[in-house]
Amino acid sequence: MAKPKKSLTAVERRAEELDTIAAVLPIERRDELAELLTDHDVETLRHLVNQGMGDNTLRALTSDLTYLEAWGLAATGRSLPWPAPEALLLKFVAHHLWDPEKRASAPDHGMPADVEDNLRSQGFLKSVGPHAPATVRRRLANWSTLTKWRGLEGAFASPALKSAIRLAIRAAPRQRLRKSAKAVTGDVLAKLLATCGTDSLRDLRDRAILMVAFASGGRRRSEIAGLRCEQLTVEPPIEEPDGPPLPSLAIHLGRTKTTSGEQDDIVYLTGRPVEALNAWLTAAKIDSGSVFRAIGRWGTVSKRAIDPQSVNAILKQRAEMAALDAGEFSAHGIRSGYLTEAANRGIPLPEAMEQSRHRSVQQASSYYNNATRRSGRAARLL
Repeated sequence: MAKPKKSLTAVERRAEELDTIAAVLPIERRDELAELLTDHDVETLRHLVNQGMGDNTLRALTSDLTYLEAWGLAATGRSLPWPAPEALLLKFVAHHLWDPEKRASAPDHGMPADVEDNLRSQGFLKSVGPHAPATVRRRLANWSTLTKWRGLEGAFASPALKSAIRLAIRAAPRQRLRKSAKAVTGDVLAKLLATCGTDSLRDLRDRAILMVAFASGGRRRSEIAGLRCEQLTVEPPIEEPDGPPLPSLAIHLGRTKTTSGEQDDIVYLTGRPVEALNAWLTAAKIDSGSVFRAIGRWGTVSKRAIDPQSVNAILKQRAEMAALDAGEFSAHGIRSGYLTEAANRGIPLPEAMEQSRHRSVQQASSYYNNATRRSGRAARLL
């Protein structure tokens, strides 16, 4: 006789529902998400998945929603109300944008100690001090977006909130830092690749990751981690006048941070990066599905893709092996490094942007400016 089905608690039910959208969420934190998010939160996320929202955008929304719910519980003892009243939005700003000097003389200024300790014990707070204004603005923007998707109106455009943000930012200035302190330019990349000199699976994989990420225009770590064999197309070899033809490969990016699913952005690999990628795929016996996968302790290749954070970890590990300061590099350094290297080699900005797929000339040109200003003619008028 069949056993009666065990009734699930609300948390267990939400955990099962989160499993249905595991492909686009940080599911290793599923249980934590199930504890913090409400039934309405999970339903909203499932709706956005069904609407075809970009994976990265949905991950960012989920991350911010989870933080907001955790903060709301710590600060008020209750889940977030929808829509959030203006007073709660002002409290959020006051807790995250504050003046360190004033806090030294007034301990009650800023985020209360019990709220801070609560969030820090759960891993939501890591750094000390006020939040970056950009982070606060992004979380408020996502809070507003989630409110609208629930068919509600919030107080996010209220003059009081705008004024509070403006005054708080002025009182708590923070230096804007790059995502990666140093760019992974050609010379740095050569040192990283030198640590991948054997034919072991790990060296072959990491070499392919570094070369493909850089040569394809400085691809984002999420694009590298999510790369699939079905996105690769073999192109006719590139003829060389003084040597053998170079292998060529097209990568169909599909939906990225700056495109929609209907756009088929394509970047190209030529020569050594193609050879490195083929060497990994052959050794790992991969002919479909995820290109870059985890490798087990005994050298077994997983069927699942590596996660984006693994790309960052691999770069830092290789930097440490190359006797570089791993703290100065991150996966984003490959993206900035590609454009910096292009500037150093005199490649025109529009040509480099065709490969990097930057949409903003201002953003892309900033790397060029940093690479050429010190040695350029404008700095040597006298």
